[in-house]
Amino acid sequence: MRLYLASTSPARLQLLRQAGIEPVLLAPGVDEEAAVAEHEATHGPLAPEELVQLLARRKAEAIVGRTVDGEAIDGIILGGDSAFLVDGELFGKPHRPEVASERWARQNGRAGVLWSGHWVIDHRGGAVRAAVGRAASAVVEFARLDDAEIDAYIATGEPLSVAGAFTVDSLGGPFIRSVTGDPSTVVGLSLSTLRELVRELGATWTDLWDLR
Repeated sequence: MRLYLASTSPARLQLLRQAGIEPVLLAPGVDEEAAVAEHEATHGPLAPEELVQLLARRKAEAIVGRTVDGEAIDGIILGGDSAFLVDGELFGKPHRPEVASERWARQNGRAGVLWSGHWVIDHRGGAVRAAVGRAASAVVEFARLDDAEIDAYIATGEPLSVAGAFTVDSLGGPFIRSVTGDPSTVVGLSLSTLRELVRELGATWTDLWDLR
């Protein structure tokens, strides 16, 4: 059974590979800012879990009906999104060094909550059969970094393309004192949550393994 990942995140890809799954990657092409603005214009502000779920769902639904090498999608579609909550403010990817510096000035030596959204579509047989989704969260406590460490970390470019301007599984790992919750949530998706959602669709998690 194939898993189709509606994401271009290298971290999500590596996480799934480490869990024994070789997903088919499909870029969803969703304008995230426009999607959030459109929703909030009619429904009001989104809570953290609602925001990541909205974007996870939009990404998964964006690849419904596509083909891969001329063949219809036949398997499970996964859309995911992440954001980091500090002092009641939600942060996505900083993209620019100065923004990453501002974020680290706020979270240095403190704690925040990483939210990951999951939307899973049962597309077995080439058509949508059902869909389920759920958000997961984990509390991240940071070590106290000095200015030189922060500047050096940002200069690597790694923090610019990840929610919260940090990683737990790469260069940013030594800067994190603890994670409370499913650690994979901080990487970009909660493997335990994904397993539960796959089972809710009547599929078997181990059927997704590609252990060759």
